[in-house]
Amino acid sequence: MLHLNRINKVFNEGTPDEKVALDDIELSLRSGDFVTVIGSNGAGKSTLMNIISGVLLPDLGSVHIDDHDVSRVSEYKRSRLIGRVFQDPMAGTAPSMTIEENLAMAYSRNRPRTLRSGVTKARRKYFKEVLETLHLGLENRLNARVGLLSGGERQALSLLMATFTEPSILLLDEHTAALDPSRAELITNLTKEIVGNYQLTTMMVTHNMQQAIDLGNRLIMMDKGQIILEVSEEEKKNLTVEGLLQEFQRIRGSKMASDRALLS
Repeated sequence: MLHLNRINKVFNEGTPDEKVALDDIELSLRSGDFVTVIGSNGAGKSTLMNIISGVLLPDLGSVHIDDHDVSRVSEYKRSRLIGRVFQDPMAGTAPSMTIEENLAMAYSRNRPRTLRSGVTKARRKYFKEVLETLHLGLENRLNARVGLLSGGERQALSLLMATFTEPSILLLDEHTAALDPSRAELITNLTKEIVGNYQLTTMMVTHNMQQAIDLGNRLIMMDKGQIILEVSEEEKKNLTVEGLLQEFQRIRGSKMASDRALLS
């Protein structure tokens, strides 16, 4: 489903500011896998997501999705295969457009484009049905501009837009980090429900170690551009935050840098 083969990415190569962002990354996700990704600031988590989505191209190595080499395929072409939800609730939607118009754009992402109207009677009925699954009343606000929604409502809509076309890969980039605790819990529960219902192959970056343990069937830990720990589904059942911190110290010989990973 997704295979990263010896991915390398260096920024500002050959300058005093040179930084190795990804160092020989090898990772495979099977169909239906839900992998959570943790690591200190600067570990390479966001760069990894950007390589998969096509925002960045690898210096070396290859990216395969559904057995197709997409290493040099542009971001907009990969978007037919990939759904992505960002940390910022303002990203991933068009604030000046209505809920209905945003859904129409997302619905057409992996379908042939035509000159017909983006919203038909049948499509509007479908949009209402999928919005009802969010339990936020948005199905009664199809003509509301997305910019007027709360952060939690907008993030729920972004999650729905990224998933209701059932993409080959779903990327969740700290998608609950900017929300208050109650809204973060709502989006976390929606994530479990939607990913489970559609059996989506998912990769989720998070600074919240407990969230990384509670969600998904696999976990990887990154540091300095490398995957330093992979936890299987069976091992994950007995995993604790304290155990993860001890593993980091055992592997690196030092404590994990004090950032949000320790505060979550």
